[in-house]
Amino acid sequence: MSQQGYVATPPYSQSQPGIGLSPPHYGHYGDPSHAGSPPGMMKPAGPLGAAAPGGMLPHGPSPPGPQQFGQNGAHAQGHPPQRFPGPPPVNSAAPSYAPYSPSTQSSYLSPASTASVTQLASQLNAMHINSYGSGMAPPGQGPPGPPSAPLFQGLPRPPQPSIMQPGSQVLPPPPTALNGPGASPLPPSTHRQDGLPGPAPLNAQYQPPPVPGQTLGTGYSPQQASYGPQMAGGQLSYPGGFPGGPAQLAGPPQLQKKLDPDSIPSPIQVIENDRATRGGQVYATNSRGQVPPLVTTDCVIQDQGNASPRYIRCTTYCFPCTSDMAKQAQIPLAAVIKPFATIPSNETPLYLVNHGENGPVRCNRCKAYMCPFMQFIEGGRRYQCGFCNCVNDVPPFYFQHLDHIGRRLDHYEKPELSLGSYEYVATLDYCRKNKPPNPPAFIFMIDVSYSNIKNGLVKLICEELKTVLEKLPKEEQEETSAIRVGFITYNKVLHFFNVKSNLAQPQMMVVTDVGEVFVPLLDGFLVNYQESQSVIHNLLDQIPEMFADSNENETVFAPVIQAGMEALKAADCPGKLFIFHSSLPTAEAPGKLKNRDDKKLINTDKEKTLFQPQTNVYDSLAKDCVAHGCCVTLFLFPSQYVDVASLGLVPQLTGGTLYKYNNFQMHMDSQQFLNDLRNDIEKKIGFDAIMRIRTSTGFRATDFFGGIFMNNTTDVEMAAIDCDKAVTVEFKHDDKLAEDSGALIQCAVLYTTTGGQRRLRIHNLSLNCSSQLADLYKSCETDALINFFAKSAFKAVLHQPLKVIREILVNQTAHMLACYRKNCASPSAASQLILPDSMKVLPVYMNCLLKNCVLLSRPEISTDERAYQRQLVMTMGVADSQLFFYPQLLPIHTLDVKSTTLPTAIRCSESRLSEEGIFLLANGLNMFLWLGVSSPPELIQGIFNVPSFAHINTDMTTLPEIGNPYSQTLRMIISIIQQKRPYSMKLTIVKQREQPEMVFRQFLVEDKGLYGGSSYVDFLCCVHKEICQLLN
Repeated sequence: MSQQGYVATPPYSQSQPGIGLSPPHYGHYGDPSHAGSPPGMMKPAGPLGAAAPGGMLPHGPSPPGPQQFGQNGAHAQGHPPQRFPGPPPVNSAAPSYAPYSPSTQSSYLSPASTASVTQLASQLNAMHINSYGSGMAPPGQGPPGPPSAPLFQGLPRPPQPSIMQPGSQVLPPPPTALNGPGASPLPPSTHRQDGLPGPAPLNAQYQPPPVPGQTLGTGYSPQQASYGPQMAGGQLSYPGGFPGGPAQLAGPPQLQKKLDPDSIPSPIQVIENDRATRGGQVYATNSRGQVPPLVTTDCVIQDQGNASPRYIRCTTYCFPCTSDMAKQAQIPLAAVIKPFATIPSNETPLYLVNHGENGPVRCNRCKAYMCPFMQFIEGGRRYQCGFCNCVNDVPPFYFQHLDHIGRRLDHYEKPELSLGSYEYVATLDYCRKNKPPNPPAFIFMIDVSYSNIKNGLVKLICEELKTVLEKLPKEEQEETSAIRVGFITYNKVLHFFNVKSNLAQPQMMVVTDVGEVFVPLLDGFLVNYQESQSVIHNLLDQIPEMFADSNENETVFAPVIQAGMEALKAADCPGKLFIFHSSLPTAEAPGKLKNRDDKKLINTDKEKTLFQPQTNVYDSLAKDCVAHGCCVTLFLFPSQYVDVASLGLVPQLTGGTLYKYNNFQMHMDSQQFLNDLRNDIEKKIGFDAIMRIRTSTGFRATDFFGGIFMNNTTDVEMAAIDCDKAVTVEFKHDDKLAEDSGALIQCAVLYTTTGGQRRLRIHNLSLNCSSQLADLYKSCETDALINFFAKSAFKAVLHQPLKVIREILVNQTAHMLACYRKNCASPSAASQLILPDSMKVLPVYMNCLLKNCVLLSRPEISTDERAYQRQLVMTMGVADSQLFFYPQLLPIHTLDVKSTTLPTAIRCSESRLSEEGIFLLANGLNMFLWLGVSSPPELIQGIFNVPSFAHINTDMTTLPEIGNPYSQTLRMIISIIQQKRPYSMKLTIVKQREQPEMVFRQFLVEDKGLYGGSSYVDFLCCVHKEICQLLN
């Protein structure tokens, strides 16, 4: 495979005012060690606004708002972008991501803009559907385009917008070429031979990016295209902080040329290529540093000494040998670890190793657990630790002779010697107070304030609990669950219920002192569901009636968590609180909140406070919960602002989950809520957990992101961790790494099972190390990189201005790609955009992250929604973040009803939709069925059982069950998409050209954002300019 990635002759090769490097930000999270210019990286020459040869700066007036670019000398200092440093220097007049100031004439529409539907319709109408993989498959699998032979003929022609092709062609393509993904990769040595035409003169090669009014390709309802020359003195190409507005261009005015979206890397193509080459196969984890199939590829994973990628995925599977190299490439070295990931039924579950009272065998020095990386010596009497190289004696009970190659005779009989992942039974040394833990408990806490009674929510919850309590999680071999249950209701006061099995009726005890919560009963509060079933059902029938006449609308919140935690503490067991809550807690009590939803803070330095909790009560409450193994899961039903940033903090820090149902309506939302509740109660979970990451010498874990709490720098504490939660860990060098020994990672999680057994779950992974940058780039995984960037950016949101964060993300993207271009790609014209094969789709995914509502400073987006999405992403695994940032869009009208496989997805762009089509879009939180105005009547009849488009009721949230193949296949597809995801997706029916279509449009992430954010094409132009400036 060529080291060369995608090549293009772009239309944007000259520097353009206003898209420079960001001002120097010192330090990674404020660490000055990164501030120097990386070795081998060129410093951009001269101040930012210098035009490239052949260009003249226009003399028109400066644009309004904060974009006075051009005089900012800070950019010239060439510091590498750091990840989210301290506050920016004073002179950062013109960061590359200017704020979205509403005063700037925005290149995206405000929701109020007239004819918004038709205007949106033309947002860069032409991004192509291909597929997502390692990019090694020959591009012949791409969509048909004209034959690529003509590309090699004739004299150099006037250049055309970028055609990025895998492999190393540097081709200014003919003006008419609508190229598919290009010709197959050539090895670097063949670069620029075969008489390929050389680059055209510089200023001829520069065409400005498209103007917003212009359409690319053939979407529906195009606007009037404007191909005329640009007037000097217009706006910069970064209005509102994102590339993509009308451009103020260097150089003489020229005719606009359009960049063909089909010629730029397609996520779908990458996904499909990987599926074609690796789908359905067995992936064995027997060799160090191998790059696994993408998360979107289904395959069978066989553990042969390294943990399955279901448990651990890395941003790169080859670490650079030195920290200098790491700084030069700026590729984050990180692992996304999902210790309790669900394993499909056709893969082997984890083996349980039990050494009795001896407990696990561990290295005396670094305390790493016995694993395949330990080397036995001296006839098996001693072993050398793979992590710290310490030589240890083998305990007598564990001794075994070695064979002729120095391997123990029982190598394949012991999971800990031959497998990457396994579990140990923990001894009493690993238990609190050195005694075995009690089985965990679930406590259900229901807000019985007026609105919840009135809208039927309380009755719905009580009815459902009767069913779900039958399905409490249990150990594989057990008949019934060991989990005990308890019940509390609350408004301004707390009501505890005694549901002891020998009572005829449940008894209620009221705690009115919410300032100092105590547990009024011990015996009879936490009970075995099977034993107390009749009393519990009795209680669940009575609760809705008991509070039917209550008109109490004020609620408390912190005392509710306190009460649950105190109950678990009194019972001396870990557990989980299920809280069903719907309003801002305004009653007098600890944790009382006020409405602080202030849109005036948006785009100011105080915007970050909107993501921080209002009071430190919740922080200290979370700390207590973690100390007592109390996990909190919160079901929120807000009808207005509830301060998710404050209420969601305890669920986040205790390893719980936050679910939110805005403006809950019984007939529309109950199914989604009930699915979430059932799923949450039944899922695989470990309680009272501590995770420790050990690494071999030369590097260490420095930063952790997720639903975690940390009292010190090494122990990751989680009141609970379930099968959907991932922790992302960043590594840094503290010495050189050796190519021969590689880099080793061991993740150990100590936890209590649902049956009350203390266990250790161990995952081991070995990575390569190299002193060649090309090896590092070859082994990258873009999906894991985006997971890392999203989490580090969303963590930084609490302390940094959003503008700075967006800028750093753009800069780091450009730096990573510029370093590849400079050190790994064969020489070619500076105007070429060359992307490494493993990062072809990094720009499109990075643009999706930049357009997420958390990083967009826009008053139209609710503060609670931003805080909610921020929290969800912090605990996502790689598969979930991949779908969340780049949704799946499936054409339904081309369904083969005889097939059980999903149709091939298409790119998330409006230009891919058609009036005759029906499309299903899912991102893990939302699901839409979009219906074109000319949808085939037989499909509409088949899916909805109505005669025509006009008859479809868009209020439905589930499809009717009709016995025909169309209906059955579509419902099957929906359930396949749903079953792998942690959140139940509510289905929204969207008709083309009707108002709700605006919501659907936000998910067409390759187009311009509804509330700001550039299209993929524009962002690629912007990144390319940044790269050019770095290379100059």
